[in-house]
Amino acid sequence: MLYGIFSNDTAENGSARLRVGVQYNELILDLDCVSTLGYFNDLGIDTTVFAKPVLNDFIALGKPVHQAVRQRITDLLRSDAAAIVDVYDQVFTHESRAQLHLPVRIGDYTDFYAGIHHAENVGRMFRPDGDPLLPNYRHMPVAYHGRASSIVVSGTSIRRPNGQFMQAGALSFGPSQSLDFELELGLIIGKSNPPGEPIPVDEAESYIFGVTLFNDWSARDIQRWEYQPLGPFLGKNFASSMSAWVLPFEDLEPFRMAGPVQEPVPLPYLQTTTPGHFDVQLAVSLRTESGEEVCISRSNVQYLYWNFAQMIAHHTVGGCNLNIGDVLATGTISGIDPDSYGSLLELSWNGTRPISLPDGSTRTYLLDGDAVALRAFARTDNSTIELGTVTGTIQS
Repeated sequence: MLYGIFSNDTAENGSARLRVGVQYNELILDLDCVSTLGYFNDLGIDTTVFAKPVLNDFIALGKPVHQAVRQRITDLLRSDAAAIVDVYDQVFTHESRAQLHLPVRIGDYTDFYAGIHHAENVGRMFRPDGDPLLPNYRHMPVAYHGRASSIVVSGTSIRRPNGQFMQAGALSFGPSQSLDFELELGLIIGKSNPPGEPIPVDEAESYIFGVTLFNDWSARDIQRWEYQPLGPFLGKNFASSMSAWVLPFEDLEPFRMAGPVQEPVPLPYLQTTTPGHFDVQLAVSLRTESGEEVCISRSNVQYLYWNFAQMIAHHTVGGCNLNIGDVLATGTISGIDPDSYGSLLELSWNGTRPISLPDGSTRTYLLDGDAVALRAFARTDNSTIELGTVTGTIQS
């Protein structure tokens, strides 16, 4: 079940009327309309949350309410149910007639570096004579505090950023020549912890409302010049793209699995008692201006080194408070094989191995007009999930 925010009409003042919807095949179930018709009346909840332009108020009602609403929606959508047949045209909107919006009001955004294969690849490129991993990597989930204001909903065009970078040994200023994507998941925080009170690792998953696909666009040339001594800044803060749809965290349960053996053993506050990784398949496709789309990478969430609970526990161990709607992204999720790398930095090995595309062109980094799409899905014999696609087209 995917929750999002959509509009398909306007209020009297001409502004769009945003409200909560659930994706159902190619349709959107309008939860504001469903609640107005009385289908949630017996649940004893504040149904005005479904008329809000973000999910935060619904998220704040807590997991028991989420579960009750989910069960009611499931009952209404059952193939043998007749409950909403008479109001079908009122409660459903076809996706082609809807505008999707950023699903949450994001107060803070943190981007982790939890994909060990990505970290190793970067180390091999830029520290070829040393250990590809820095000494702290296997001891704690590394992260940086990103820019929440420039997170945009899937489908928003991405303008190529300007900045400083070294070119042919000389300092240059202008549009980035090494624009890249990063294949990530985002965690949507579902409840707050008081300032000064760390979240124990075995309670951390209860703070996750849902997960979403996330693309942390990166200007590699700007990033290379600026990242020492304080880390990412202009190379990362111009845009990140997030799916319009949020998958409730419980929906990942059928795909839970053990993660990699962590050596050395983490400090006690990062030691988990429950397997915290998930078998979710990921894919990246690129469409050029010629209109041809090709899959350039296939990866899996299970390749992360640090799990979601460990990220949250480490984030808060010093007393940092998380708030509803905060986004914690995983960092680039790369696999072991070259065709499973989650960025062009790796796929083209820092521009030294151009990728050949079906239209006869090659890529090291993104050109104007290129469109990137991230997708995620998971299947068992009894369960199937899909996360909404994240797309973005590069503009000059």
